[in-house]
Amino acid sequence: MDLRLDGLTVTIDGAELVRDLSLDVADGAVVGLIGPNGSGKSTTLRCVYRALRPSGGTVHVGGDDLATLSRRDGARRVAALTQQGGSDLDFTVAEVVALGRAPHQRGNEPLTARERRLCEDAMRRLDLLHLAGRGVLSLSGGERQRVLVARALVQEPRVLVLDEPTNHLDVRHQLELLGLLRGAGLTVLVVLHDLNLAAAVCDRIGVLDGGRLVAVGAPADVLSEALVRDVFGVAATVVAHPLTGAPQLLYTVTATTPEGPPT
Repeated sequence: MDLRLDGLTVTIDGAELVRDLSLDVADGAVVGLIGPNGSGKSTTLRCVYRALRPSGGTVHVGGDDLATLSRRDGARRVAALTQQGGSDLDFTVAEVVALGRAPHQRGNEPLTARERRLCEDAMRRLDLLHLAGRGVLSLSGGERQRVLVARALVQEPRVLVLDEPTNHLDVRHQLELLGLLRGAGLTVLVVLHDLNLAAAVCDRIGVLDGGRLVAVGAPADVLSEALVRDVFGVAATVVAHPLTGAPQLLYTVTATTPEGPPT
């Protein structure tokens, strides 16, 4: 199911956070959003999972205006992993994962045998089965992040949006999660701060700066030394990964002083 942002604009308290953003995410594609802090990435995602109503423009999922769908129908199409996806309630891992079935249930009906298998499979894929009976508040940040990804998968969405999903994850689980996104067959829009991970996993990358989409295309076409310098303000050398050929950035670390810019 495709996702299309058409002229998306978000203005809050007189500040234009996102400006006339149009972006297509094809059915089954993985598209990444990158950009410096405050560039509008998370604001854009919030419009897609309906935590925020845009000031202008539309979000279409499978050709339908998302704003015209009921909350239940929208949740059956779009699942989200947000930066504020935690809980202060000490549910078990298995209970949190099972919450992903809520858009498909009526009232407090128990999980079907199929749904129980779906939850077990998601926990297995995210390396969580051994933690199924643990309270989520006893877990590390990385373990909780994997629980939330499992919950999103159990929702059986057609579109998955993720805001910095590799936060708190060690290298192994970062790579496993991104490999899972590649192989899940879902339409994925993901915000990533690690440009090398974005280049490795994304079919296309959109670059936001000051609320505007300033570049979009294949990673090899977008991640140039000039763009990284102009948008992120850092010096980098772009090389090809020796095994995959994907662009990889080698950054130049410079000294800074409390009084001024890099020396």
